[in-house]
Amino acid sequence: MTEEASGRHADDGAGRPRHPAWGWIKEILVVVGIALVLSFVIKTFFFRAFYIPSGSMEPTLQIDDRIFVNLMVPGPFDLERGDVVVFRDDLGWLGDAEPAVTSPLAGALAFVGLAPDGAEQHLVKRVVGLPGDTVECCAEDGRLLVNGVAVSEPYVWPGAAPSDEEFQVEVPAGKLWVLGDHRNASADSRFHRDEQGGFVDVEQVEGKAAVIAWPLDRAGTVDDHHGAFADVPAGNSGAATPER
Repeated sequence: MTEEASGRHADDGAGRPRHPAWGWIKEILVVVGIALVLSFVIKTFFFRAFYIPSGSMEPTLQIDDRIFVNLMVPGPFDLERGDVVVFRDDLGWLGDAEPAVTSPLAGALAFVGLAPDGAEQHLVKRVVGLPGDTVECCAEDGRLLVNGVAVSEPYVWPGAAPSDEEFQVEVPAGKLWVLGDHRNASADSRFHRDEQGGFVDVEQVEGKAAVIAWPLDRAGTVDDHHGAFADVPAGNSGAATPER
């Protein structure tokens, strides 16, 4: 005869009756624990949440967008021209901006990857030049030149020029040249040439922006526009590494 049919409850091993709700509570705790562990593993090795605090990547990313970043780019997967990347502000592009104040709950959610981490400084830009590439502004028609090929950039803010600043750079080994999509509202590689030539270390890159998760009416994938660079030939693979 089962315990349920006999009307008796199981005891807790010490002769005391065990409340039937305890089994449900334990199951819920186990499920929550597994979910938190999986979330931490995903945040550590696969995806991480970030939020967008400025309009420098408009129209692709807008202020207060919540995005998930693919941590497997770069490594094991390679970066490509057109990728939108999040990178650490190791070179101080943001100045002395103070990290956002977060509550203990927000800190815990950030730790397991369910919320952005406001305690760290990051930037988000689009990769225009890979190691060995020559990037120049501008062609006679106003477009950027990458390895001598004029590039049409459909992601640039409507009405904005590809760049109001003239430049010509060869991207060193292990570096990237990055620009914001809202070119006249983005303090990107063009404006930090006194800091490592404006180049970003590949090692600074946390990952590639993959998904807009919030707000729901903007949810979807982040377009990398690889096609815009389809005709660009490979750069100089023997590019030198600059002295620091």
